[in-house]
Amino acid sequence: MDRPRIGITTSLNPTDSGAREQRLDLAYVRAVERAGGLPLIVPMLATDAAADAFAALLDGLVVTGGPAVVDGLVGALPSDIDETDPDRTASDVRLLRAFLDARRPTLGICYGMQLGNALRGGTLYADVERQVDGTATHSRGRGGTTHPVALAPGTRFRQIVGDDTLTVNTRHVQAVATAGDGLVVSAHAPDGVIEALESEDGTFVGVQFHPEAMDPPLDALFTDLVERARRRES
Repeated sequence: MDRPRIGITTSLNPTDSGAREQRLDLAYVRAVERAGGLPLIVPMLATDAAADAFAALLDGLVVTGGPAVVDGLVGALPSDIDETDPDRTASDVRLLRAFLDARRPTLGICYGMQLGNALRGGTLYADVERQVDGTATHSRGRGGTTHPVALAPGTRFRQIVGDDTLTVNTRHVQAVATAGDGLVVSAHAPDGVIEALESEDGTFVGVQFHPEAMDPPLDALFTDLVERARRRES
């Protein structure tokens, strides 16, 4: 059977020469490949027309992790997280909006979940550990490690994982404050931090942690995305 074409977004990094390079952790590519998809690296596009044309080539989309999301921000960013390069944000928004509006299969990871939430009018704590009393350390840079999450019954995420609980890695300073329109919370950390969101129809699944970097990787999320893309393709 043909491999569904899965777009994967990238970071945008400056170099010593003054150039800016798109970069992608190989773990994302390998996760999509293991799941049976054909990974396609998404170029950073500057126009809606080009983004719509590229989106039309894809059967599914992974929006990868990144620095800070500033849309819908509650509070001020701390010094240990940078705002995402505006060119990356603009390109990601173009492609993600095309997928969300068309209800096409999408997986948002960390920044990708937060950006999807912002596009649906949700809000985001700039630094959840310092803004919400009782919040544990969720940033690896601040000493966070792993923690359990509780999955909401009846959600697609619960169906994907096949269990009520899951232990995940910890790599974020920001956290969702309120879910956007048409999005439901599908997992919480013990301290109440939102760890997963999904659209009511299950076409968008977003997680706050990094499934591609878990040991072993949480391949079930990528397999679900590829299978949804395959059904749409057929």
